[in-house]
Amino acid sequence: MNILPPNFVTNLKCIICGKEYPHGNIFTCSQCGDQGILDVKYDFDSAGSNLKSQTSNRPFDHWRYLELLPISPSLHPPFLYIGWTPVYDVPRLARHVGVRKLFLKDDGRNPSNSFKDRASSVGVLKAIEFGFKEIACASTGNAASSLACLSAATGLNSYIFVPERAPEPKITQLLIFGATVFRVKGTYEQAFDLSKQSCDQFGWYNRNSGTNPFLVEGKKTAGLEIAEQMKDHLPDWVVVSVGDGCTIGGIGKGLQEMKLLGFIDHVPRLLGVQAEGAKPIFDAFSSGQDLIPTDTNTIADSIAVGTPRNWRRAIQQIRLSHGEMVAVSDEEILEAMRVTARLSGVFGEPAGVAGVAGLRKAIEQNIVKSNETALVVITGNGLKDIQSAKQAAGKENIIKPTLDAVAEVLEKQLKQ
Repeated sequence: MNILPPNFVTNLKCIICGKEYPHGNIFTCSQCGDQGILDVKYDFDSAGSNLKSQTSNRPFDHWRYLELLPISPSLHPPFLYIGWTPVYDVPRLARHVGVRKLFLKDDGRNPSNSFKDRASSVGVLKAIEFGFKEIACASTGNAASSLACLSAATGLNSYIFVPERAPEPKITQLLIFGATVFRVKGTYEQAFDLSKQSCDQFGWYNRNSGTNPFLVEGKKTAGLEIAEQMKDHLPDWVVVSVGDGCTIGGIGKGLQEMKLLGFIDHVPRLLGVQAEGAKPIFDAFSSGQDLIPTDTNTIADSIAVGTPRNWRRAIQQIRLSHGEMVAVSDEEILEAMRVTARLSGVFGEPAGVAGVAGLRKAIEQNIVKSNETALVVITGNGLKDIQSAKQAAGKENIIKPTLDAVAEVLEKQLKQ
């Protein structure tokens, strides 16, 4: 099959030195090494004109933005419904957190219940375009289950490397989708390095979004959607949890592109949120210095990254939006799990609700003002990490089958 290149991609460009490369299966800059991650560039005049004339006729999913994605016109996107996740106005949670208006974008509604399906859907198509039948990644859980899911939908064989501490529900997702799972007795960073070495050794396509420039393009669709969904009442802040840096970097890129094309007249400020037990990007942002890798210790496994590969893109997009960063404790994350579920009906995993905890911290620090508005991206469903959810939720009442036992529990609740 003769697969055509993407219609509107012009080249790839190093985010450090600016060196340009033709479109191809290239990840990093030959001059800057592994730190020189590439950015996908487009012919925005042609892409924008085509996009504006076509979107009204397209389904509401993230493929409606094909002109701004590095997808070959020869390939059909996976049939699973991805993107255009709902945005909820949550006034009770807004009052609790302390902002005038708060919205949640629930990306736990994607096929594998996480934001990462946006990236994996692009990754499997690039693997097919470049002639691969096998695809691999390292992940603390969500990118892995997402890749396994999308590989099952497209017929690719997936090989997944996860650190030993990855939650059981995420491991179960991998196995049910038919992935070959390598549970590495070590850190996420060791799993990442081993996955890269295995891709080089066995000829697998590397889906790791920390270095693969095309995966960020899938993640940016959340920014494209926010711009279109919220264009009549853009929030002052878009709040995103941060691990490797490519999620907030992608969302920021999507928002910037929608401003460039005239869909919105300004870009909301980005608030990046890291866990206190895994905050190397926050430290680099605060110091203005290069990132120093750290150990990690947090319940928010999806953002527990001590050596983030895409930190420059994250900081670049935060600064471009005149945004800020905060770090939150595990206790604050657990509290956010509890109040987000009880005051909005949205059940997020620890990393998924870290943005809610971060927004509250930013208000306490006078970064976000009480008269401002915010949108928090909930990046993963709470069923991904049942142990943390149980820790946040408290315990059930085990009773005898009598009305007296029910009444006794109710009486205790009144006294609390």
